[in-house]
Amino acid sequence: MTETLVRPIEVDPPHRDTPPRNKRRGEPGRSWRLYLPLGLYLLFTLVPFYWMLVFAFRPTGSTALVPWPITFEHFDTVWNGLGFGVFFVNSLVVAVGTLGVVSVLALMGGYALARFRFRGQRVFLLALLCTQFVPGAMMLIPLFVIFKNVGLLNSLTGLVIADTAFQLPLALILMSGFVRNIPVELEEAAMVDGCTRLRAFFAITLPLLRPALVAVGSFAFIGAWNNFLFALMFAGRQDKFTLPVGLSYALGEFNTDFGALAAGGVVAAVPVVLVFAVVQRFLVQGLSAGAVKG
Repeated sequence: MTETLVRPIEVDPPHRDTPPRNKRRGEPGRSWRLYLPLGLYLLFTLVPFYWMLVFAFRPTGSTALVPWPITFEHFDTVWNGLGFGVFFVNSLVVAVGTLGVVSVLALMGGYALARFRFRGQRVFLLALLCTQFVPGAMMLIPLFVIFKNVGLLNSLTGLVIADTAFQLPLALILMSGFVRNIPVELEEAAMVDGCTRLRAFFAITLPLLRPALVAVGSFAFIGAWNNFLFALMFAGRQDKFTLPVGLSYALGEFNTDFGALAAGGVVAAVPVVLVFAVVQRFLVQGLSAGAVKG
């Protein structure tokens, strides 16, 4: 009996394209071209903030590039000597008041623009869009005359109304786009189950609009916090100044205390940084909500 030797059939392995060397290692050449401009831009952006911190924390008369020893004398000067404590409270009241009014009005108006059809709706939306091309300086004289006649000059209420008038058109446009991205069938299903339109709005639509409210409210808060023209024109008394106006008055006629000015800039920037640090996740969700049609 003879043994038959069976040779195994050699099968060539499937052909696989070997990726280039630069792709296997994360494309170092491409990464270098990407991160170098970004690093230079980041450096260009952060250098002014670094100098502000240096002037704010280094002693008076020092020329060191690193603030050492660290001193808080400039913060004491602006907070107690220049009255920045009062300015900070005024800015906080105006910003929070504008945030609340703009959020409520934008929520109601944006829902109406997205869910109802009425005559002149396109013209109204076009008018809202055109207001974004009007500089705020053109509103100063009409608002000043109106506030003078109704007794709202030198009051924080007048500043809240002025900032609301300036921030509301963009908030309405953004909120109407966010509401359109929520399927109307969700509300209709709730109304079929016995909900009224108002109850369906609070139970279905409003929870889905939380990122949008955060985005719109953040823009309103930052806009009111940083607004200089309205606060300068409508708040003539020092006890009604906000932080931007207080910073402008820190500039002397013949000399300037750069340490105190930098410390005031730090005080004005801290709330903005904290707001973005807290709402960053919701802000990104809100800004991207209108990117894809839901």
